[in-house]
Amino acid sequence: MLHLLLHFVVPAAVALLAYRADSLRAAVVMLSTMVVDFDHLLADPIYDPERCSIGFHPLHTVPAIALYLGVFLTTVALARRYDSAGDERGRRLAQLISLGLLIHMALDWADCVL
Repeated sequence: MLHLLLHFVVPAAVALLAYRADSLRAAVVMLSTMVVDFDHLLADPIYDPERCSIGFHPLHTVPAIALYLGVFLTTVALARRYDSAGDERGRRLAQLISLGLLIHMALDWADCVL
């Protein structure tokens, strides 16, 4: 139960701390990345409290996590290059989605090792 609660509290806290000017939107976008857990529906059984989702579910694999990290780092690097409003909105959205996914994966990994 604590694990599930953290999936809501941590992204909201990050939004408040790192995206203060737009914290509500940032929180909503990062919380929406919980849809990544739909890949759990491919497992049999769908829920197993003893199973580590990292490395088991398709969107929780190392290549997927590497993609999330790559998108996040790219958006951070591009933040200094582009300043037009259209580019900024798309970059910020990609950054929030990838950050939300990274937070999700970190929390799932912590659940595996603790």
